[in-house]
Amino acid sequence: MHRATLSSSGFQQGEFWKRLSLSLLLFMIFTLPASAQEKEKLWRTLTVSGRGVETIPTTLSQVNLGVEVQGKTAQEVQKEAARRSSAVVNLLKSRNVEKLETTGVRLNPVYSYTNNVQKITGYAATNTVSFRIPVDQAGTLLDEAVKTGATQISGVSFVASDDAIANAQKQALKKATQDAQQQAEAVFSSLGLQQKEIVGIQVNGASAPPPPMLYRTEAKLANADASTPIVAGEQEVQASVTLQISY
Repeated sequence: MHRATLSSSGFQQGEFWKRLSLSLLLFMIFTLPASAQEKEKLWRTLTVSGRGVETIPTTLSQVNLGVEVQGKTAQEVQKEAARRSSAVVNLLKSRNVEKLETTGVRLNPVYSYTNNVQKITGYAATNTVSFRIPVDQAGTLLDEAVKTGATQISGVSFVASDDAIANAQKQALKKATQDAQQQAEAVFSSLGLQQKEIVGIQVNGASAPPPPMLYRTEAKLANADASTPIVAGEQEVQASVTLQISY
């Protein structure tokens, strides 16, 4: 009776291990293909980068304007520079310019050199501001600013409005995506391969490069008979998109 119990127990243990081995084997059979498919999906991919460019008109002038005053004492030149700068800023505010801000306030000694000896002969104060204004109003405003007290036009550049740039960025991204897709289609077609799905997308950015700035070191417009001509151009917004496509 005792021997029969042991034999039955051994039989049950043997069946257990057989069933466990069979289960593990079935698990490996059903999971290995899925794993292999995943690896194949990662291995068999094509990576392409597309570029998109949208060109928009520049409607705003970005202007850097300054007031420079020289005199014998620091207090004298600083006071006069502040007076002229206030007059220029009040003019700009009355014309409803955009993004008006002070970009620099400087007070420096002026030196002379005699027999290799350096001597302070006076002081120079400079206050500068930047602002934006519609291109068709820029020339007249620059003339008025010089008459009001501005002595420097240190730079003029042309930009599109923020809304126009934002819309152009979206269009440039669409063009970049389409360019990448067209490149992929050309490659797959030439190799006789079938495109499956996009497994990765990278947006490398959509930006508007800073426009070139036209520099002028000194303003000499006060006695001009006509408004200073200001002619704008175009601005490019660029975008890049990278696609990873399985096949």
